[in-house]
Amino acid sequence: MDVKIDKIHQLTPSIRAFELIAQSGEMLPAFSAGSHIDVSLKNGLTRQYSLSNSCIESHRYVIGVLHDPNSRGGSACLHEQYHEGDLLSISAPRNLFEIDPQTETAILFAGGIGITPILSMAYQLQQQNIAFELHYFVRSREQIAFYGNLTKHMTGQIHFHINDEADTSCDMEQLLSTHSTTHHLYVCGPNGFMDYVIDTAQHMGWNDAQIHKEHFVAPQLDILNDHAFTIEVKGYDRPIEVSAHETVATALQAHGFDIPLSCEQGICGTCMLKVVDGIPEHRDVFMTDEEHAENNMFTPCCSRAKSEKLVIEI
Repeated sequence: MDVKIDKIHQLTPSIRAFELIAQSGEMLPAFSAGSHIDVSLKNGLTRQYSLSNSCIESHRYVIGVLHDPNSRGGSACLHEQYHEGDLLSISAPRNLFEIDPQTETAILFAGGIGITPILSMAYQLQQQNIAFELHYFVRSREQIAFYGNLTKHMTGQIHFHINDEADTSCDMEQLLSTHSTTHHLYVCGPNGFMDYVIDTAQHMGWNDAQIHKEHFVAPQLDILNDHAFTIEVKGYDRPIEVSAHETVATALQAHGFDIPLSCEQGICGTCMLKVVDGIPEHRDVFMTDEEHAENNMFTPCCSRAKSEKLVIEI
């Protein structure tokens, strides 16, 4: 659907909030905290952005976008080529980072731009009268996004941890030392930050069912030893060779198959395909370890093959 960029707010030197409203002025489809939308950009890319506002607001969606110097073209396009009043094509919201219904106490962790889904979660937890605290980690005070929202609505629940302010440091082990089965942890931010929080939680006895995360960027992979392999598509009589330096999705597209791509990092699951035979080398962060072990689905945007041949169904 097409929405209008109603307002743009410069939250930090590198993060802008885009307020989106229906072109017709009507209400937008409902969403829950942790949801994101797919945004189709004028440069041909599709990217996912988390909704940051309260899910009780049906008149607008708010996304926060970091102008990343290492952008693959999505954030740069939004920052440089879109203005208030422009139209933007988006999907309906979908949620891969929901608040667990068993949550009676929540600890929210946000690193940098990771505040975007976490802020919406904080609003929903408040509305449901669920106890929570929000720990927001940034390099400097000027990099705090949504500062006004946090200080106005989260008094007593927001804790800022700022690298260059020693008195705001966080003792992670102490923070995570007390928990029960109804305590749940939610974390979003850079991969190294998320690994630190999750590793500490596991060390302190939190189980995997209590820990919830959302990746913005997939972990860096060692591709030096990638090898070529063959894809066979059920019902297509020509084998497709995938070289060591191309993705399965690219090889399939070169043979005329329409493979929907979005994040292109194995985060969103948009491109998932069925595996009929062979063993995938899973490189996504979308599926669980249990789903990987089943070896019946894989993400052609980044995953490869352990076996010499994969037979798939499209």
